[in-house]
Amino acid sequence: MQYCSTRGAVRGRDFREVLFSGFAPDGGMFMPETLPVLSPETLRCWRGLTYPRLVLEVSSLFIPAPLIPRDHLEVLVGEALSGFSVPDAVRITRLKDGLSVLELFHGETLAFKDLAMSCTVHFLSYFLQKDRSRAVVLVGTSGDTGGSAVHSAKGLPGLDVLVVYPQGRITAVQEKHMTTCLEDNVHVFAADGSSDDIDRPIRRLFADQDLVRSHGLMSLNSVNWSRIMVQVAHFFYAYLQLSGVEESGEELPELEVVVPTGGAGNITAAYIAMEMGLPLKLVAMVNSNDIIHRTVTSGDFSMATNVTQTLAPAIDIQVGTLNKTLNAPPLPLGLF
Repeated sequence: MQYCSTRGAVRGRDFREVLFSGFAPDGGMFMPETLPVLSPETLRCWRGLTYPRLVLEVSSLFIPAPLIPRDHLEVLVGEALSGFSVPDAVRITRLKDGLSVLELFHGETLAFKDLAMSCTVHFLSYFLQKDRSRAVVLVGTSGDTGGSAVHSAKGLPGLDVLVVYPQGRITAVQEKHMTTCLEDNVHVFAADGSSDDIDRPIRRLFADQDLVRSHGLMSLNSVNWSRIMVQVAHFFYAYLQLSGVEESGEELPELEVVVPTGGAGNITAAYIAMEMGLPLKLVAMVNSNDIIHRTVTSGDFSMATNVTQTLAPAIDIQVGTLNKTLNAPPLPLGLF
């Protein structure tokens, strides 16, 4: 499996290179050059798998065994997901009228990002220990990512985490998740402006390839492919639990999935799951920071004057990983 930049100038990178990257040297984001397509028979075989096992199966499609042997990968995923408050790390609650909720909030910081973040940090730790090397993680956060990165990476040898959050624009709980960690490898800073304002200097830092190489600089934001990859498993789990897949026959039933969308990382994972064979209908739920809505419905990719503060600060974002989504083939998408 090889990876390329969404801007086309960089190709042929392997998973380890992409894992330890931020933005690609051409300013794009890394995505697989090709996507595996799963047959209906394979999906039916996956019906009874737990969430951790699905993460293993999905990850093994994108991480070649010479980089992380499958038995090692199984241990890493198991360790990463062992600290959640429910046995499978995630849970589905069935409501009335065919509505169900996929609960992704059973991690330490109560954010869905704990799932992919924990796995990604374990992959990082595997390579750092194997190579006896060091890395510096730079994270800009709108609230959830910072706390998740801090708690996933705290105390790990060979890894320093620098988190920058927008002062006054996140919840008190989100701020405490970041600022109360006293581990020596965690460094948290508040900055003026929105999370989009924070992202601009971070992009400039990653564009300086000499700086990136000399400090081992990398990202744990959703620009990191590993996080998107693990999030793909969310949608396989939801589909296989809820769709009523039959034992035989070629046609698989469609499942409608509503995805709260800010930076578009999670809905990008859903797109990828569709391209891999899941018959999903996606609904992107946005707040008043509605660049996703405007882009999809009218082709308006213009930035608003300011990011509006709402009761959902984690999706108070304008750009995020939208160019990963736009790099995917055209797919059916609803909005509200």
